[in-house]
Amino acid sequence: MNTLIAIIGLGVLCLVFEILNLRKAIVPFTIIGLLAVLGLNISEFGSTESYYGNMIVVSKYSTAFSSLFIVLTIFLVALGYNFYENHQNKISDFIAIKVFLLSGAVAMVSFGNLAMFFLGIEVLSISLYVLAASDRLNLKSNEAGMKYFLMGSFASGILLFGICLVYGAMGSFDVTEISELSQSAELPVWFPIGIALLTVGMLFKIAAVPFHFWAPDVYEGSPALTTALMSTLAKVVAMATLYKLLSVMNADISETYKIVIVAIAMASMTVGNIMALKQTNVKRMLAFSGISHAGFMLMTLLNLATSASSLLYYTTAYALSGIAAFSVILYVCKNQHNEDITNFHGLGKTHPFLAAVLTASLLSMAGIPIFAGFFAKLVLFTQTIENGYLALVIVAVINSIISVGYYFKLILAMYTKESNEERTGKPFLIYAVAFTAITLNIIIGLFPSLVLDLLG
Repeated sequence: MNTLIAIIGLGVLCLVFEILNLRKAIVPFTIIGLLAVLGLNISEFGSTESYYGNMIVVSKYSTAFSSLFIVLTIFLVALGYNFYENHQNKISDFIAIKVFLLSGAVAMVSFGNLAMFFLGIEVLSISLYVLAASDRLNLKSNEAGMKYFLMGSFASGILLFGICLVYGAMGSFDVTEISELSQSAELPVWFPIGIALLTVGMLFKIAAVPFHFWAPDVYEGSPALTTALMSTLAKVVAMATLYKLLSVMNADISETYKIVIVAIAMASMTVGNIMALKQTNVKRMLAFSGISHAGFMLMTLLNLATSASSLLYYTTAYALSGIAAFSVILYVCKNQHNEDITNFHGLGKTHPFLAAVLTASLLSMAGIPIFAGFFAKLVLFTQTIENGYLALVIVAVINSIISVGYYFKLILAMYTKESNEERTGKPFLIYAVAFTAITLNIIIGLFPSLVLDLLG
């Protein structure tokens, strides 16, 4: 709870800095503040407490994922220093929105009441709608914001309907009471229907097939930094929340439900990877890549009792490689009107460090050793086989092989093509974020127990 209050206070201070005309201090102040919040959050690790009538519940799960969200937000705020240099008069708005978005993310994994869950998801969603359309003079950004708003509103409506059905069946919004009541012999028919609607709403948020149609267009049209946020932080938050939602309510997942999850996971992996093969726009390619990774993450729902550690590890590996990749994309495509692969031609010769970071991040997403992406998939596949879903693992392995095709298309463009543009300058923060993110990815790849043991 202290973490959530500190984050909200930090967001308010960002706006106060604008009033005091201290715009240049906003980014460094926010980074320092988030580091302090991270320390505060880690200090609560291991404790289990509830606040305000069980509205907020602090647990190992919520603390571990909140720490990941805070680290990702630090990276995104740091990247904003260069990204918003032409919008200095609005930088407080952009940074404050990201901080308030973080408060929604923390609330989503710390809820003890469905009202707090919905409040958290709306804080996060509304922030994303604004950021997607924040480049108001760009028609694509306007389109992305409107499309995301409309699709997100439908998803929120479905979520709210699911919450209403669960309340109608159980007579309570408190997840502890719902969990106790769900163990009764006879459950009202509204309860499983409510759980199904909650699942559908969250599948919209993680862009899993068949609820993925908004993602490529929104990713392409949004400002690149917003796309980085949606691809990493927002997706990880939605998946962690869906896992917790099913776990804390003690939802007895039937075999039929598991079959549906397996089908959605297979479809997400396959559709995402096949569509990504055809893309020439890097943001669209990573959008479809994110859809396929959503399929991998859904595998953790097949055994809610033991998959929390593997979900934390997979999402950490995926998010770190995504941040590293987008750091390079932000630098390469900053002065372009598109994010076409041709912009990356010759990057291996002109900027070998950035090319190496992007290569490493793509290899991690593809599941190549020594990167964390490989070990994340290994842990996930091992658990899934133990749960008796060998066919799903076979499909996942095939899709991992397919993904190498489009990742290497970008890697080959960097090292085998001639550069068509001169790029000058080496922005310190972009280099620092890229280096830190990929280094952390390699470290947890070499020492997976650093993350896996947190929720063990």
